[in-house]
Amino acid sequence: MDRYFKLTENRTKVSTEIMAGVTTFFAMSYILFVNPSVLSLTGMPSQAVFLATIIASAVGTLFMGLFANVPYALAPGMGLNAFFTYTVCFALGFTWQEALALVFICGLINILITVTKIRKMIIKAIPETLQQAMGGGIGVFIAYIGIKNAGFLQFTSEPSSLVSINNKAFDAAQSTFKGGITSIVSNGGIVPALVNFSQSGALLALLGLAVVIILLVKKVPGAVLLSILITTIVGIPLGVTNLHVSGANSLGNSLSQLHITFGAALGAKGMGSLFGDADKLPLVIMTIFAFSFSDTFDTLGTFIGTGRRTGIFSAEDEKAMENGHGFSSKMDKALFADSIATSIGAIFGTSNTTTYVESTAGIGAGGRTGLTSVVTAILFLLSSLFAPFISIIPTQAIAPALIAVGVMMMGTFKEIDWNNLEEAIPAFMASIFMGLCYNISYGIAAGFITYCLIKSITGKAKEIHPVLWIVTILFIVNFIILAII
Repeated sequence: MDRYFKLTENRTKVSTEIMAGVTTFFAMSYILFVNPSVLSLTGMPSQAVFLATIIASAVGTLFMGLFANVPYALAPGMGLNAFFTYTVCFALGFTWQEALALVFICGLINILITVTKIRKMIIKAIPETLQQAMGGGIGVFIAYIGIKNAGFLQFTSEPSSLVSINNKAFDAAQSTFKGGITSIVSNGGIVPALVNFSQSGALLALLGLAVVIILLVKKVPGAVLLSILITTIVGIPLGVTNLHVSGANSLGNSLSQLHITFGAALGAKGMGSLFGDADKLPLVIMTIFAFSFSDTFDTLGTFIGTGRRTGIFSAEDEKAMENGHGFSSKMDKALFADSIATSIGAIFGTSNTTTYVESTAGIGAGGRTGLTSVVTAILFLLSSLFAPFISIIPTQAIAPALIAVGVMMMGTFKEIDWNNLEEAIPAFMASIFMGLCYNISYGIAAGFITYCLIKSITGKAKEIHPVLWIVTILFIVNFIILAII
């Protein structure tokens, strides 16, 4: 095991990797329950999506660990599953079978751009400052996820700022909503504020944050995972940790429904229907482009943002990626592992599968090799049997760990010259804006666009790599497409 995963070379050990794998799993296990609830709104059977989520996550993560030997875990992406449901199916009118076919094609495109080294060319074209900013931005993003999930913030929206309720335009005269309120969209009139900590959930998260800070500062082994377990136990008397075990998500129920979604992407109602109407073809192409672009840059942002800071992708590995052929570096292998997961997930019945930023929780716990990913993948498989027990761990127990890991990821900010506005502005957009807009791809886009703009107006356009120009233009095109569709 030491020889295969190169544990000694990466200055780690089996116990640390196992602990890191468990930490990563619990940090992202929420997707097992959230993904079915989001995709089932399209008419997909919830239990089939539950099992498809497990299979896609386990297969993708296992391949990442065994083939690439890096500690990253994969699962259906949260922003991408919302795009699948609310934009592709609800707004654009695609059936869920057609949407799965779109995801499958997106996966094939990801494989193509990885094998043809397009992804590698993009990475090489990104300036050093922006790479450092993306690392810190991942920290801001993961910490903000933790703060939000902890319940530390409450948001007040002015009535005039409400855009839609339940994906329908807001009507001030409407006072009742069939089935209750499932989603609210508000524009810039929303104002955040600190809660008063009278709620037991926020109070538990605050205690959990204190616990993880103490354990990390005192350098207690397994501090992140230990804090999750301690906070979960403390949550029992506070009434936050729910010990009620539900059998809703069971292996038996899931297996009985999986045949409905398995292969639907390639069937007559999926791929066959997708290209049956010539008038619909431009919309199909634009949607595939939007899917692929977001998926590609979410992954690149996670790898670049975390790999250098933690040493997972070393300087030697970067040189091997730049100068080698085939899958000569860990980055090459990691990009390929990520690219195949989306198509596999689509075949079983779930939206785009991507590398999770929550992997940083396991990396923060000491994970440095693929053994961490293998442990996470095994836990995903076991979750098909023990899902009711996994749901016992409250969000408030995981949130403090994410905040702490986010802080640890912000070290790359020290490499940026914040006194030089030519560097500082693109760096800000690629980091702080990334967290505030709650989207890795959009943060990268903002960084690229402002970088090209500043270099152009200061007479330094020749310093911009041609690939970066192309990607920046494609980002702008992507925003236009999203505005149109």
